[in-house]
Amino acid sequence: MDPTLSKETLEKFRSNFFSDEKNIFAQNVCSRIDPFDACLSRKALEETHHVYEHKVEAEGKPVSNQKNSGRCWIFATMNVIRLPFMKHLNIDDFEFSQAYLFFWDKIERCNFFLNNIVETAKRNEPVEGRLVAFLLNDPISDGGQWDMIVNLINKHGLMPKKCFPESFSCETSAKMNQILKTKLREYAKTIRDLIAKGEGDLKVQNVIREQMNTIYRIVGICLGVPAETFTFTYYDKNKTYHSIGPITPKAFYEEHVKPVFDVDNKVCIVTDPRPSNQYGKVYTVDCLGNVVGGRPCIYNNQPVELLLDATAKSIKDGEAVWFGCEVMKRFAGKQGILDLKIHNFPLVFGVDIQTILSKADRLIYGDSAMSHAMVFTAVSLNEKDEVTKLRVENSWGEDRGEKGYLIMSTDWFKEYVFEVVVDKKYVPVDVLEVFKQKPIVLPAWDPMGTLANVSC
Repeated sequence: MDPTLSKETLEKFRSNFFSDEKNIFAQNVCSRIDPFDACLSRKALEETHHVYEHKVEAEGKPVSNQKNSGRCWIFATMNVIRLPFMKHLNIDDFEFSQAYLFFWDKIERCNFFLNNIVETAKRNEPVEGRLVAFLLNDPISDGGQWDMIVNLINKHGLMPKKCFPESFSCETSAKMNQILKTKLREYAKTIRDLIAKGEGDLKVQNVIREQMNTIYRIVGICLGVPAETFTFTYYDKNKTYHSIGPITPKAFYEEHVKPVFDVDNKVCIVTDPRPSNQYGKVYTVDCLGNVVGGRPCIYNNQPVELLLDATAKSIKDGEAVWFGCEVMKRFAGKQGILDLKIHNFPLVFGVDIQTILSKADRLIYGDSAMSHAMVFTAVSLNEKDEVTKLRVENSWGEDRGEKGYLIMSTDWFKEYVFEVVVDKKYVPVDVLEVFKQKPIVLPAWDPMGTLANVSC
């Protein structure tokens, strides 16, 4: 059969389209409004209620907003940590400085990239090859993974948002990233040229140190430079005045935050159902990370039911849960609903659109990847003690869902959630033992690493 789209074939398509009046009606609707809004199921909206059986004691205030940046992983982490911290200080509202960790991630990530260029050059990877081309395509993004946030907190600590507030380039990071990407690609060529000439490690690292001095200047101009010490003053719920400091960010974390939330006691469990990646194995992604000498990004691969069970146990015990997912599938943004039944695509298009491929096949064929991190704060269970729905704290302000909170069905969790972070005490001992294995290295472009490559 002729593979070209002939005039006769196109005329047949046209005739088929206009022969069904439902297509004309759907066209009239979808040419005027968002096609996904046109597919919203009224029945699903009526059956969705933001009421839960188990909920963390108090949710964070104010609702955070990452604005035009890809800092969801930082915001989700700060939203999880602030809950026990606020309870400990007996305060009504609080935010850790997302800008503070964003600053240090940019600095550390640029240094990590430049050293990846050294490593790949020593491996004799060609600049036109897939690995180096992948690294150069997006040398500095806003996204990140759980192990990367642990690296930043353990090395640089935390600050209250009042002591290091947002800047324009925090909230709208594209232009700063554009500057950094150009310089990093320029520096990558310089480094590869030095190595090609046979220059030693000392010479190369001296050049990187000079390059990083410039990077620090650029980032500092755009984001501001955090103070070495700060003083945090606040009123508790009883209107009593308190003051902490002067104190370093690292000491602030270790003395005031770590006793109520120790990042080293939390573990990241993922679910990757691809046949090539067995459950009960630990994986990592080549060249993924943010701090030279820091902990690598480790993925303990388990069935999705284990992630769901650990999440429920944590929330029932009063601890919120950090998680990574693919947020834009089967998502009613304005209503804040994540549900496989929220859209009736066949009614409008005559064919289903999403969740046709299995979760594994979507990963294999490029139709699924982690794109967003958020926080679970509540769950509901049925009479069999099975999770039926979950409450989600997002970082997109108060305009979506129930004043910034989303609702997720269990079926959606199983299809589009890929990782959760919970305390070790909620994970079976045999699963914790998996972390002792030598990680299997996935390629740098593997979809398990995409959350770290999110930009604005």
